[in-house]
Amino acid sequence: MFNHHYPATPQGARLARRVGLHKLQTWGVPYLSDASESAALIIGELAANAATHGRVPGRDFALRLSYMPGGPEAPRLLRIEVSDARGERRPPGPGAVAAPDDGADSGRGLLIVEALADRWEILDRNPGKTVRAELDLPG
Repeated sequence: MFNHHYPATPQGARLARRVGLHKLQTWGVPYLSDASESAALIIGELAANAATHGRVPGRDFALRLSYMPGGPEAPRLLRIEVSDARGERRPPGPGAVAAPDDGADSGRGLLIVEALADRWEILDRNPGKTVRAELDLPG
């Protein structure tokens, strides 16, 4: 398991993505593999959302990665969790994310998460919320 706090800034979001990818490589998820690329996009989108929409002055956001190596009966699993301190700005959950208007410059992050994650959900925490996404990893 990996857990770290980052400043709720664009730089913090980029750092979370880079450090997360490094951690995945140490767990045997090769850099630039499909799993690594999917994880990078999910981490990047959730961290950017936390830094942009979940920002509370003076509070960081947290990235938590959990790797379950699996076994004969269970697949390998990567769980990505990004937590922020703002609970009143809750995004739509799985199946409820609407596409942005044509020409909109933003609003596609959770669509990307929904497309890439095998499962995802939004969990309440005090204070704030956690967005959890899971990837079933090959072999």
